[in-house]
Amino acid sequence: MAAILACVPIALSAAPPALPKASDLASDAATMRSERVPMVVLYSQAGCSYCDTARSYLVPMSAPEAQGRRALFRQIDIDSDAALVDFSGARSTHRAVARTQKARFTPTVRVFDAYGRAVGDDIVGMRLEDFYGQYVENAIDEARRRMGATD
Repeated sequence: MAAILACVPIALSAAPPALPKASDLASDAATMRSERVPMVVLYSQAGCSYCDTARSYLVPMSAPEAQGRRALFRQIDIDSDAALVDFSGARSTHRAVARTQKARFTPTVRVFDAYGRAVGDDIVGMRLEDFYGQYVENAIDEARRRMGATD
């Protein structure tokens, strides 16, 4: 029994890092407007190892102490029927919102302004992994610039 319990921390530490799942984009947009921050959305799906790699970059970036809350971070699962309120306040699902937003490939990172408009180009796939974090940082900087945010 002790041997089994000793393995629990190892099993728990092996869990991939997680981003907050999107649940109410309209509410998030209100927060974005008041804080003048964009939203970084990771479109993901089950079994996507590249999505796990993308999350390994995005999760540390999403920590408030890492950026001083320069952006909100959310995940939308393109293969999930979990409930989701879209930017307009309509009830939907992760799958339906991803389809409406034409997010077909995973991982895809898209940055939104406080009105639910995509800002800049999507980051599709992992591209050059060594530069992935910088691609995301550049996208956040561009969105903040367009939103008139100051650091």
